[in-house]
Amino acid sequence: MIRPRLPFVRTALRTAALAAATAGMLLTFAQPASAAVPSGRYVALGDSFTAGPLIPTQTDLNCLRSNRNYPSLVAASARSSSFADVSCSGATTNDILYGGSGQLGIQLPPQLNAVNSSTALVTVQIGGNDIGFSSIISTCAEDSLSSPFGSPCKNRYTAGGTDQLRARIDATVPKVTTVLQSVRAAAPNARVVVLGYPAILPDSGYGCWPKVPIAYQDVPYLRGVQKSLNTMLANTTAANNATYVDVYTPSIGRDACKSKSTRWVEGLIPENSAAPFHPNAAGEQGMANAVLATLNS
Repeated sequence: MIRPRLPFVRTALRTAALAAATAGMLLTFAQPASAAVPSGRYVALGDSFTAGPLIPTQTDLNCLRSNRNYPSLVAASARSSSFADVSCSGATTNDILYGGSGQLGIQLPPQLNAVNSSTALVTVQIGGNDIGFSSIISTCAEDSLSSPFGSPCKNRYTAGGTDQLRARIDATVPKVTTVLQSVRAAAPNARVVVLGYPAILPDSGYGCWPKVPIAYQDVPYLRGVQKSLNTMLANTTAANNATYVDVYTPSIGRDACKSKSTRWVEGLIPENSAAPFHPNAAGEQGMANAVLATLNS
């Protein structure tokens, strides 16, 4: 979801990358049991929460894509006849529809190009970068330094009586709609699945500043923003005859404030191999399990 190219996150990414390279550790998790999911061609579209930046092993440095992300786990469990993971860190809905550039500046075709009439399953996880999540996190973290017990971030984004972040979410509805309609046109017989985003902040309370540098009173506000984003994705999915996968509920209690062995999402300075404020290998496994459970229900 976060665009690692922004300076605030780029610095943390380099720190995390160095730590990962030094440790040389590959976390392993049991594969989910085989489920009754489409076993034909599977295409994964999405941003960095799909790609799995800095989770070993990285198979595409331009997109910071891991072979242990949830699409890879789903494909292995479903025994997909063919598999195309074109997710890319930093991607927006425009990258899915029209193409763009990756982390190394290499130009990429539209992710949608990977979807064709023989595709049986498509997963989509997008929208976080459309609302500017990276800049939100960096801005709120910087604001917390001057007022760790207040709500400087909420004050910034609701100044003048308009909640700018809720407005951004509303403006993303037609973009996600276009993505889903384009996927359906390209693969009319495919099962189309849309994922929300797992919990970054605790589902209750006021966070864990400075471990996760969000001011105490800003935590409930940003938690509400993420829930609103997920609600928008769920509603847009239903309106376009696709299947929504709730990955937030199973991630409750596994947010960035939790212990290294419990969390699904890392904080500013990752303790597991992952990018800052992104899912680690356990988080990708958890999202894979949620996808498989939904498809098999």
